[in-house]
Amino acid sequence: MLHEILLSLSGHPSPLLREAAAANRHDAQVPVSSAAKALSPPELALLASLAHISDIHVRLLSTTAQISASHPSTICRAVATAIDTVHLAAFRRKVLEVEDAVLRRDAALVGAYNVVPLTAVVAEFAPWTRRLEWLWEIVQFMQDKHVGAGPSLIDRLRRELQTGYVDIEETSRSLVRVAEVAWLKQVSAWILYGQLPTFGADDFFVQRSDDGEEEYICVSALLPSFVTPATAASMLFIGRSLNRIRSRSLGDSQLQGAGHLSSQLKELSKLTYPLDSGTFSATITNIRRFLSRTTLQKLLPFSKVMEILQLLRDFFLLGRGEFAMALTQQADEKIRSRWRRAENLAYEKRDGLATVVLKEGEVSAVLARTWAALGSMLGQHAEEDEGVELARDLLRLTLSKSSKSSTPATPLTAAAEGVLTPIASTPFRNLLFSVPVIMTFQIPAPLDLFLSQSDLQTYTAMNSYLMSIRRAHIRLTDLWKITSLRRHHPPPPAPPYGTTRAGREKTRLLRGRHIARENALRGTWATCSAAIFFLAETEAYLQTEVVAGLWDGFQRWLATGSNDEPQQQHLDKRISTYQPAEGGAHLDSQEDEDIWLGTASTGGTSIKPDSLKTSPSTTTTQQTQDPQSLAQAHRSYLRHLVHRLLLSDQAFTDALYELLVHVDRLVALVTRLQAVWTAADLETDVGVVDAFVDHDREEREVVHEIRDVEQRVKVGVEGCVGVLRGLEGNWGSLGLEGGGEGEEDTGGEEMRLREEGQYVPRRVGGVDRLLMKLDFGSWFDGGRRNTVGLDDDSQ
Repeated sequence: MLHEILLSLSGHPSPLLREAAAANRHDAQVPVSSAAKALSPPELALLASLAHISDIHVRLLSTTAQISASHPSTICRAVATAIDTVHLAAFRRKVLEVEDAVLRRDAALVGAYNVVPLTAVVAEFAPWTRRLEWLWEIVQFMQDKHVGAGPSLIDRLRRELQTGYVDIEETSRSLVRVAEVAWLKQVSAWILYGQLPTFGADDFFVQRSDDGEEEYICVSALLPSFVTPATAASMLFIGRSLNRIRSRSLGDSQLQGAGHLSSQLKELSKLTYPLDSGTFSATITNIRRFLSRTTLQKLLPFSKVMEILQLLRDFFLLGRGEFAMALTQQADEKIRSRWRRAENLAYEKRDGLATVVLKEGEVSAVLARTWAALGSMLGQHAEEDEGVELARDLLRLTLSKSSKSSTPATPLTAAAEGVLTPIASTPFRNLLFSVPVIMTFQIPAPLDLFLSQSDLQTYTAMNSYLMSIRRAHIRLTDLWKITSLRRHHPPPPAPPYGTTRAGREKTRLLRGRHIARENALRGTWATCSAAIFFLAETEAYLQTEVVAGLWDGFQRWLATGSNDEPQQQHLDKRISTYQPAEGGAHLDSQEDEDIWLGTASTGGTSIKPDSLKTSPSTTTTQQTQDPQSLAQAHRSYLRHLVHRLLLSDQAFTDALYELLVHVDRLVALVTRLQAVWTAADLETDVGVVDAFVDHDREEREVVHEIRDVEQRVKVGVEGCVGVLRGLEGNWGSLGLEGGGEGEEDTGGEEMRLREEGQYVPRRVGGVDRLLMKLDFGSWFDGGRRNTVGLDDDSQ
């Protein structure tokens, strides 16, 4: 019987042990032989424990062989192979050791008269019971299709290190090493060669995107728990960079240094298992920086990054005001020409109004005419402006196929990069052409390592938002250019006819007509002035304090690698409180700091803003800022920019959008009223009669609509100011003032916890400053006192 027990424990099923186990648990379905019936209950119990060990061993042998041969995960295959070749092999060696001790008549097992007590044999294998049961749980975990992925297996094994059992800890430690070595081999193929694993790619955290392009994303669900999001982003960036190098056929001899692979292999060989999160992150960071110093400086120079950032600042964030003005004028002219064409065709074709809808080619033509108009503004310096030439080549004005303006988040964006902010879905892109139109460009090949599609969509949303405000402001101010609405036109007749009786009657007629029309438009001019005041102050706040302030801080960090403001800028801000500039510059939220502390921190030197521009002296900083660090800082800059522009607050954007729509309607109605009055004057003074139009009735209808829109504009301005006042009370809870939602600009304590040289956005903006300007007095209450200038001279 002892021989059969040892054979059964070695992996050969035994009828004796199976019957003994069935008899011990009183299982009537398994027939019990006469030999098993002759055993006593204590012997049956002892044999049942050995049968349990034998059964687990047999199941482990068959299951691990199946996993090693067919499991889709290389990590699971490696762990299953290690279970069989290491731990089950150790168990089989234990069986051989027991058999050898029996044959040698070792006193530890063999008693008097060569009797081998069954209890002694069971005691030899009792410590293996818990270990084999634990191994069976791990094997079952790998067989589960829902949780049996390699990274989840690594997490499970790392948790088992804390069970408290020494044997389980040693077993799990050995399996963790095997699993992490298998995973690290996949990682090495990606970060050393830029290639996805040839086998088990579905188990790797880097996946090809489904959009058909050669683009890669990070799936956070396939990351082991010890890998931080920042480390995952670094690994994705390294692999994408190497893949980009290989796709451009630039080879190791041209871009990668001679010691590229050897130095990085040394970094990986220094890792100990189980992998430590901090050590692994530091290793990946060192590899990324080495790659940036030796390879990416040639593939993505710092000058290209600055060039594209300046383009985004000038044309997407309206740093060039002349571009926004030219685009608005060309878009309005295109819309007017489409409506004139529709009116001409309306008499001949019943579907004439369908011609108002713009097509893709016409939108592109508007941008082309905008470049021509911008070239006329610049004159002889147009050809020397490299920024305009670059924008002409890259920028595209296209119809948007989606009405959503929120920024999508890929798994990598949400987990590894995690800095973008959801943008309100208010359709500002509909205002420029009355159809969804966006400004975008195709990211050039090397720049996609720095600029992602989600970043570009954020810029597109901000451009539509800022362009809508600028367009409404321009259209309102253009009303003052219509001379016939603001002055007596045509003038009274000149002498000698003006001194005659007919001439005096003509003068009285014209004067009465002008007085009546001035009275009809008095409320309109007041409403337009108030709307212009609101739009001008809001735009000045967004452009001067928010956009320009954040851009200056970001540009300074790019140039010097420092977030400290120079002493001269502190002094300029102090002076601006006593001598406010026309653009509305104000102290930021750090104005209470002691300016003399800045002298100590900067060595008493004064850095002028001109020194922040890119120059050869900044090469040291450029070398320390690798493309991924620049990309992370840029996304932090975008996140703060979206917050400070109030573009993430749905209530404010909806209220502002309604106001801009009513402003467009008011401008259209005033322009239509001017056309009606011109036609009426031609009919009265010259005799040009249109039998199909009743000018008096049309004038009454238009004036009535103007009164209604005036009230809507007034309510819209009041609603926007009301939302701003609500934001003023909840400013900190929205993460817009220091200390909210993990903002970088939270104070000195957190500043010291950051890495040296890490970008920290400036503290800019403040709704309270904007509200201090938006004082409309009693205009909202309908009183006589009005702080908005209503006369022409105030404009």
